[in-house]
Amino acid sequence: MVQMFLNMTIYALVFFSCISGAEESIPFDGRIVIGAENTNNYLPLISNKSVGLIVNQTSRIRNVHIVDSLLNANIRISKIFAPEHGFRGQADAGEKVENNIDLRTGIEIVSLYGKSKKPEPKDLEGIDILVFDIQDVGARFYTYISTLHYVMEAAAENNIKLIVLDRPNPNAHYIDGPILKKEFKSFVGMHPVPVVYGMTIGEYARMINGENWLNDGIQCDLEIIPCMNYNHDIHYVLPVRPSPNLPNSLSIALYPSLCFFEGTSVSVGRGTDTPFQVFGHPESSKKEFSFVPESKSGAKYPKHEGKECFGFDLRKKIPVRDRLDLSYLISMFKESEDQNFNFFNEGNFFELLSGSAALKKMIKLHYTEEEIRVSWQTDIEKFKTVRSKYLIYE
Repeated sequence: MVQMFLNMTIYALVFFSCISGAEESIPFDGRIVIGAENTNNYLPLISNKSVGLIVNQTSRIRNVHIVDSLLNANIRISKIFAPEHGFRGQADAGEKVENNIDLRTGIEIVSLYGKSKKPEPKDLEGIDILVFDIQDVGARFYTYISTLHYVMEAAAENNIKLIVLDRPNPNAHYIDGPILKKEFKSFVGMHPVPVVYGMTIGEYARMINGENWLNDGIQCDLEIIPCMNYNHDIHYVLPVRPSPNLPNSLSIALYPSLCFFEGTSVSVGRGTDTPFQVFGHPESSKKEFSFVPESKSGAKYPKHEGKECFGFDLRKKIPVRDRLDLSYLISMFKESEDQNFNFFNEGNFFELLSGSAALKKMIKLHYTEEEIRVSWQTDIEKFKTVRSKYLIYE
């Protein structure tokens, strides 16, 4: 009876919120039941317990934030742990996020993108169970999987069970890119996986455990609440933008290919209304299209702020959907040589994004796209064998 009441409470809240139009969002794909909606499988696990939530603005049951849903179901939420971009998803990429109190609920928020990226023992005092519910986009340098790693590690070290509410990966239909080498491990790439790994965040959590990637090979007491009616080939439209500069499906599809530009002098449109849908440089000769990055919410200090950037508009181009598109990188590197401007930024951020030194070297040596792609195929086949052990969905 208790379980039935909890489920009825959450679904009633969802229903009335949806019909009231409480918050505008991208239309929900009704064919798929995400893990957060699969309440029969996790509400009994967290009822009458002190719960810590690892969540952000994507953590919704239909149009209702999971924090509100669980509070209305009388679940005791002790703390919220927030990843990059913060609990409400409004901070810039890379911007330090401070601990604070959620004004709407009065719950303490512990930042996992500030002084520490891993929950400390004092942060977990009094917590009986942790719940992770964050939308991923399936690219190695998207930092939510790094946050997942540190949460799993902290949970294991403090003997706390972790529940991952699984969500579809909009880029789960292909696997591509160089495998990360251990000497280039960072928060934008922690594991020996390709740039695009073709797994949901629940499957990825199983791989972190199974491959002993946590500190000293410790194991997290992990439970995945799966999606229903889902497989990797289903095109999934996210109901909420996963971060400030991924506003739509096109930007999410292009993100794995365009994010390499973050380690170069080329702008990917941060500070415009079309981030990760355009790219350009002030000294480019491609005058057919231009944009001017300006400071705005989610992009306070964009690259080439106030300068006209010339380049390419990808909004009318159907993106390649089965592989990384390296033509953008190759064409802009050639343009930098022709126009005599620096392409790669100082430091090693490009190498951290690509996961090795090889891609940068091959671009400088004018390898073709196919020659570059061949260089990582053997490693990808090996990864697919590892990946197959942890898949939940066919």
